[in-house]
Amino acid sequence: MASNTATMDGVPAAPAETISTRRLIAFLIMVFGMFMSILDIQIVSASLSEIQAGLSASSSEVAWVQTSYLIAEVIAIPLSGFLSRALGTRLLFSISAAGFTVASFMCGLTSTIEQMILWRAIQGFVGAGMIPTVFASAYTVFPRSKFHIVGPIIGLVATLAPTIGPTVGGYITDLMSWHWLFFINIVPGIGITIGVLALVDFDKPNFKLLEHFDWWGLASMAGFLGSLEYVLEEGPRNDWLQDESIFFFAIVCVFSAVAFFYRALTQKEPIVDIRAFTDRNFALGCVFSFCVGIGLYGLTYVYPRYLAEVRGYSALMIGETVFVSGAAMFLSAPIIGRMMTKVDMRYMIAAGLIIFAISSWLMTGITRDYDFYELLLPQILRGVGIMMAMVPINNIALGTLPPARLKNASGLFNLTRNLGGAVGLAVINTVLDTRTDLHISRLHDRVTWGNATAVETLNMLTQKFQGAGNASLMALKQLSLIVHRQAVVMSFGDAFFILTCFYLGLSALVFFVNKPSLAGPPPDAH
Repeated sequence: MASNTATMDGVPAAPAETISTRRLIAFLIMVFGMFMSILDIQIVSASLSEIQAGLSASSSEVAWVQTSYLIAEVIAIPLSGFLSRALGTRLLFSISAAGFTVASFMCGLTSTIEQMILWRAIQGFVGAGMIPTVFASAYTVFPRSKFHIVGPIIGLVATLAPTIGPTVGGYITDLMSWHWLFFINIVPGIGITIGVLALVDFDKPNFKLLEHFDWWGLASMAGFLGSLEYVLEEGPRNDWLQDESIFFFAIVCVFSAVAFFYRALTQKEPIVDIRAFTDRNFALGCVFSFCVGIGLYGLTYVYPRYLAEVRGYSALMIGETVFVSGAAMFLSAPIIGRMMTKVDMRYMIAAGLIIFAISSWLMTGITRDYDFYELLLPQILRGVGIMMAMVPINNIALGTLPPARLKNASGLFNLTRNLGGAVGLAVINTVLDTRTDLHISRLHDRVTWGNATAVETLNMLTQKFQGAGNASLMALKQLSLIVHRQAVVMSFGDAFFILTCFYLGLSALVFFVNKPSLAGPPPDAH
């Protein structure tokens, strides 16, 4: 049986080499809670149009169903490190699971967009605490010799949940209604809350820490991260700093960031201990996590957008098409776990990033005819590449830290992945918009009366619309739509090419990572 002892600061003592059944079950329950929290953002994104219709909201209003969740989540994730030390894993996780369940229930009952936005923000804030708590527990509760087992589990959940989100969301909305995107969390949420309260005994709370809670630090962190998330979410849609509200929040972000870092470096008990970045492997692990987040969330967005805009797929058809990446992740996870005991993890990260780059390169020649089979190999390589990179990144960043620093570090590590996703979506949206405009301009220059193919196509379309009204005007409109669609497809190819170059360059960064020690850090190191 694993030892249940804990230090005075709530840091688990060095675990024994065996894993008790109780702790394993408790950990798996927590992993499922983390899965629900990460999954929730993507299953909702697949059904925003149905929510918009059900709540009679505008497109700008319904976007806040996602934005409010993301802003609240990105604030709560780094805060969880302090709260986990103060309240203990058991209490914090059960509060998060219970709060997430209640907020999910209320989201399903809402009848106005204002209510939905409020409860989504609450859902994101309380549910976020589950994510870094699982990462911290994985590397403190289990012995280092078992990291090749627990590492792939949390890595799989962190990458699989956002990948299969559109699939799950599409099925739920198609079979029932958008309300069940939230109601489906209730029974598992209750079970997770009870299970954690009954089984988790990883550490002890230290309530005295609450006396030193840095409220000014929290306020500055909320201003910094919340404004940053808002700017990244709304920027691509509203011409970045040309929009007054985005410009205002960009200013708030800068001043709040200065205040936050000042408080974090001067307080005895800062709300977030950023000194973890002094550890070289942790800092580089966070850089890798940030960059993998760009591809993880970016391509989870790009594939469905292509299938919806160019192919005209429904949410359910999109889900069935992009499920391939999730299946590849699931099947490759145990193989990657076994490889970690035999292969230098730095080489695995480099190989994963190169495989990811190859998957993007295969999509640079994308056309409007790309369907399931054309997307099959790129999606398989994408899933395998992300898993091969992400699991060793988790181990290098968190598996080599002393237990006393893990809880704070876990919040920072997970924050970087989420921020990477936000930056990735902002950059990809901007690339798609600007390159589409560029390609439309270039195609318009070529589609002229002097272009024989263009004239032939226009004549064919004119004949097609004969007898249905103004055939010449309808043919011109149809030709314009064809040009616009081609420009959109070409912009997707550009986005994939940028990702290819980015991940090939990133793979060289592994040479700066120190080779992880097999023994790991001493348990009492600070």
